[in-house]
Amino acid sequence: KGPFIDGKLDDVCWPDQSALTNFTVINYESTRAKKQTEAYLCYDNSNIYVGIICEEPNIEGMSASRIKRDSRKIQSNDCVEVFTSPNPDHPEKYFNIEMNVRRAWLDRYHPEGPGKKPPTNWNAMGMRVGTTVQGTLNDDSDTDRSWILEAAIPLANFAKVAKHTPPHDGDVWHLNLNRLGGETNPQYSQWSPGKTKTPQFHAPRYFGRVVFSTKLVRK
Repeated sequence: KGPFIDGKLDDVCWPDQSALTNFTVINYESTRAKKQTEAYLCYDNSNIYVGIICEEPNIEGMSASRIKRDSRKIQSNDCVEVFTSPNPDHPEKYFNIEMNVRRAWLDRYHPEGPGKKPPTNWNAMGMRVGTTVQGTLNDDSDTDRSWILEAAIPLANFAKVAKHTPPHDGDVWHLNLNRLGGETNPQYSQWSPGKTKTPQFHAPRYFGRVVFSTKLVRK
């Protein structure tokens, strides 16, 4: 049974997962981001689940303003991104989903790889996103601690590209998790460090690797 999507990460599935940490800044030196991001992944036959904790002392103003789906300006907010290429035989075919603390998201499918204009009519169906704030949203009189995002992304959205949905035991997907600090903290950080000449998340050759297992994996 998957988690209840409320942005709390208190469901039974999350404590058993190993955290994906040490997000690094894209600055040619792979230095550890000052405002860290901690991520968790799990799945069932219906969804891939993502839990992300974002350190942030100022969750207000332009870091948390966008509320409309598919707004290109979501990336001007503090937001997290899930990039996945679900078929290792075709790593150039990838998806990206950007989500902010206001539960707004932008989703795109890139069938021809980076640098090519993607179709604008792809929308992830059945997604659920929940967030919580450890502090106060849009109140700059205090110091916040973090915000948490929890999302359920139906595997059916990747069925036309992935080898199997749901994934079989041992299937490998190329995947990366990214964080944009927004206008208040213009920082690009990511779980699997890229080596592009300029900060660029759309670089599937640098995505990390996740292996799906039918066995319960404990930390």
